[in-house]
Amino acid sequence: MIEESDIQKIKCLRPDIDPIRSAFGDQIHLWSSALDRFRWNISRVGRGSRRMMLLEKDKYYGKKAVILCNGPSLNLVDFNQLCGVFCIGLNKVNLLFERTLFRPDIIVAVNRLVIEQNQSFFNSTSIPLYISSVGKDVIQYRENIRFLHVVRSRKFARDTSGSVAEGATVTYVALQLAFHLGFTEVALVGCDHNFAVKGSPNKTVTSQEQDKSHFDPNYFGPGIKWQLPDLEESEASYRLALLNYAAFGRRVVNATEGGKLEVYPRISLQEFLKQ
Repeated sequence: MIEESDIQKIKCLRPDIDPIRSAFGDQIHLWSSALDRFRWNISRVGRGSRRMMLLEKDKYYGKKAVILCNGPSLNLVDFNQLCGVFCIGLNKVNLLFERTLFRPDIIVAVNRLVIEQNQSFFNSTSIPLYISSVGKDVIQYRENIRFLHVVRSRKFARDTSGSVAEGATVTYVALQLAFHLGFTEVALVGCDHNFAVKGSPNKTVTSQEQDKSHFDPNYFGPGIKWQLPDLEESEASYRLALLNYAAFGRRVVNATEGGKLEVYPRISLQEFLKQ
């Protein structure tokens, strides 16, 4: 349950300040982040991306969006239902494209390894892309590219033209972007929040077999490096997103079939689209 006191706190927060860090650690982080962000803002790529995102602020206010996460349950989605619905794809969503004519409206990717692995597609597609600035050396800056200044902190950016919190999962970045674009109703599908491979959070490993944790067995197939998930940090980020959406009269729901994410209210995708 969301407490009214939590909502009031969120409303009063500046979006670029993390209320959880200690005062000393917070000051160091703020100075470091401010310098890095200043350098980014004055760069050509940074200025261009920021300008385009400012133009997109609240462009879709009052509308619905669906975020396509990468769990195995994404294979259960009837993409015909999503015709005419704004859809945000994540990372290697293009692995779906050989099976369906469906295409997301935008794609978000922030992990350096994923960006490198998928750079051939990212450098050739005309689908609008929102890519972490860590990939600016491998992704060609062009009209359909917005580079995001992604930082590792626990915050929720309601305006992603500045800095965006990584939150241990690309889904959290997509939730911030959806808020920035103005969507008031957002549903997650394919967010299983459960991984077959276990290990230390954020540890980089090399896959030894076909991928059972994502919608395609080749997503992180044999020989591909990837970082193990941090489910605890992801949940903390999801809860912060829940509070921010609620504080401004918006909502996030979980329309995933199955899975282990219980932070958001459950609803079927069909019901979400009908409401």
